[in-house]
Amino acid sequence: MLNQQRIASRPARAGADRRRQPVPFQGSKLAPSVPCAAAFQLAGAVAASTSFADATNSSSSDRPLTGLGGKPNVVSLLRSRGLVQEVTNGEELEVAAGVGQLSVYCGFDPTADSLHLGNLLGIVVLSWFQRCGHEPVALLGGATGLVGDPSGRSTERPVLSEEQIEHNVSSIGSLLEDILTRNSQPDVPTVRVLNNLDWFGPMSFLTFLREIGKFARVSTMLAKDSVRTRMESEQGISFTEFTYQLLQGYDFVHLCRDHGVRVQIGGSDQWGNITAGTDLVRRLLGGEEREPPACYGLTFPLLVDSEGRKFGKSVGGAVWLSAEKLSPYKFYQYLFQVTDADVIKLLKMLTFLPLEDIEALQAAMGAPGYVPNAAQRRLAEEVTRFVHGEEGLAQAIKATEALKPGAATQLDAATLETVAGDAPSATLPRASVEGIALADILVAVKLQPSKSAARKLVKGGGVYLNNAKVSEELYTVKPVDLIEGRLLLLAAGKKNKMLVRVSD
Repeated sequence: MLNQQRIASRPARAGADRRRQPVPFQGSKLAPSVPCAAAFQLAGAVAASTSFADATNSSSSDRPLTGLGGKPNVVSLLRSRGLVQEVTNGEELEVAAGVGQLSVYCGFDPTADSLHLGNLLGIVVLSWFQRCGHEPVALLGGATGLVGDPSGRSTERPVLSEEQIEHNVSSIGSLLEDILTRNSQPDVPTVRVLNNLDWFGPMSFLTFLREIGKFARVSTMLAKDSVRTRMESEQGISFTEFTYQLLQGYDFVHLCRDHGVRVQIGGSDQWGNITAGTDLVRRLLGGEEREPPACYGLTFPLLVDSEGRKFGKSVGGAVWLSAEKLSPYKFYQYLFQVTDADVIKLLKMLTFLPLEDIEALQAAMGAPGYVPNAAQRRLAEEVTRFVHGEEGLAQAIKATEALKPGAATQLDAATLETVAGDAPSATLPRASVEGIALADILVAVKLQPSKSAARKLVKGGGVYLNNAKVSEELYTVKPVDLIEGRLLLLAAGKKNKMLVRVSD
């Protein structure tokens, strides 16, 4: 059970005053202000949309149906880009997306203080809903993060402290709001960022059992893939993680009742949790005398490469979305290096480029005169711009150009510090740099084995100082050569580079 007194007493958390005392459960009362589309209302919409059935049955068509205000129908659009895996009442949702504004949410548990590339699909799908006229809601798992989602896991998640989870919630909340707000267009609904600790924090364990647990069928919970897989494993599954699907399911109930949210999206591994939510909505918000709200679940495929491996992992760990954990340059480089077999799929799933433009890139890849990695460059540019903005993209491109062999890009300290983790570096005292022969410095930082070898390489035009070729055998480094008085970029040959920091 959540430690309510400790949680409520922390002033740093938004809404702490509202969590001080448990509040009566209101699951059976649908707020009057919440739009509740009953079955007969949607039936009328289906009847009015005479071309709907033909359009949805035509799998060969990549042209999205019309949605709100002349915008594309978001469900049809997502299908055309390979972003729909499973959906509850798919035809009904497609009609609903065309006749009225929907509020849609995606949950993000605070397992770290940044999201990673694997989470990006959820943000992209939220953004597509927003661009098509619907309201995006990003839900932070301040409560569910204390429990841990068993989906896609063979072992129990490590338990994080409440302080760490609070920090993670704050960090990823800021990240989500930044990305979704910065990429919003003027005529679309604004993004809302919520935290499920706001409603689970004041709820007692007995209230949870009486008012939510009694609506859940154990046989149904056991049938979920995430539970069944763990029960068959050596470690099994704890009661804590077993109840996770009820927590996520109640999120949907609360968001539907109090915020008018009618659609939940998530990765394909979330299907069991999402259907648990639609089932709880039906049981808690419906009844003998009224129809439950028309709510839907939609999953998108997990981000995997052509060999079935998850994207978002690199040699150094996760490909983080936060610039503090991974520079825009490194993020750009990861995307720039994807294979030809994966780049078109990623362009469709991770960017907002029109399909016609992507198809043109695909055709160009097999045509004579194709510039290698042109499709990868477009992917890296579009996704880096979406995540890090124009400034982050400019930084990434500048750093990329700076490390090209013989690049003419004007270097600055900020650019060099950006690539510091991707090139070897060394630190030398100022007295060992200024007025010292370049050949001697090459030996000091171990770019050359001896002074004679270094001078020979300089004389042959194989040494670069700050990307400029040096051919004077006895050239000495001058104060003006130091970038902002503290950095040098050396290269022995076109690929062996070294960043030299000069200390006083």
